[in-house]
Amino acid sequence: MVEGLSQTAKELGLPFGPRKKTYNSRLAQELGLWAEDKGKGDTFHTIAFKAYFADGQNLAKRSVLQQLARNAGLPEDEATQILDTRSYADRVDKDWADSKLYGITAVPTFVMGQHKLVGAQSYENLAKMVTLNTGS
Repeated sequence: MVEGLSQTAKELGLPFGPRKKTYNSRLAQELGLWAEDKGKGDTFHTIAFKAYFADGQNLAKRSVLQQLARNAGLPEDEATQILDTRSYADRVDKDWADSKLYGITAVPTFVMGQHKLVGAQSYENLAKMVTLNTGS
C-alpha cells in the first residue's frame, strides 16, 4: 500500500517520505475544521499533509499539532483550547457519518454528481470528472 501511495505522490509531485508508522489523525481533523473556520484551512491542511506524509510526524501529538497551528499562522492558545475542549469532535463525527453514507472509504475522495474518484488525482482526471458532470 505504501509503495502505491509513494508512486502516486511521485507522479503528482506531492511530498512523500518513508513511512514507518501510521498515526491517528483524529485531533488533526478537528483542528483542521477550526482552521477552516478561521480562514486558514488550506494552509493548515497543506502543512499537516507535509508533516504527516513527507516528514512522518505524529499528528496524534498535541505538541506537533500546536506547532502546525503556529506554522499556519493560527493562535496557539486557541489551538490548545480547541484540543482541550474537543469542541470540533461532533463536526468530525458528522463528517465521518456522511462519508460512510456516501461510501467514502479513503481520502481524498472527489465526488461530483454520480461520479467518484478515490485518491490523489491528476488535473486531467479531475477535469474529466467535471466534463462528465457538466456535459462540456
